[in-house]
Amino acid sequence: ELMMEQLANPGDFCPNETCASYGKLQKDQLQPNIVKYGKSKNGTQRYKCKTCGKVFTATKGTVFYRKQTPQEDILKTIALIAEGLRVSSASRVMEHTEDTISSWLKEASEHAEIIEQILLCDYKMEQAQIDGLWSYVKNKGSKKL
Repeated sequence: ELMMEQLANPGDFCPNETCASYGKLQKDQLQPNIVKYGKSKNGTQRYKCKTCGKVFTATKGTVFYRKQTPQEDILKTIALIAEGLRVSSASRVMEHTEDTISSWLKEASEHAEIIEQILLCDYKMEQAQIDGLWSYVKNKGSKKL
């Protein structure tokens, strides 16, 4: 299974653009610049940069950032829609509002490359299904999704 941690290692660098260590991979693993700093309320790993003091979560910069819903539920919902399920049907099946699912789709389109890799590997989707998903999201973008 392709896991998010394999795609991005948030604890390897500081995401704060004003930090002197911004985007620099850690070289000294014995004295790391980025250290684990507890977990958020929903169990997401938090990190702290010793250079700037900023705290950030492992999901920063992803579709899962600041979400209360488990990553698996979000991915499963997106996969169902890619397979042709309507948002209203996915809403009933997954027990999330249509507005919530629509916001996930919009955010997922901003992270399309990573989402595609997960759908292709973990959900055994066909590229045509994924292309259909992005076409659907793009066409609904000007209207209310």
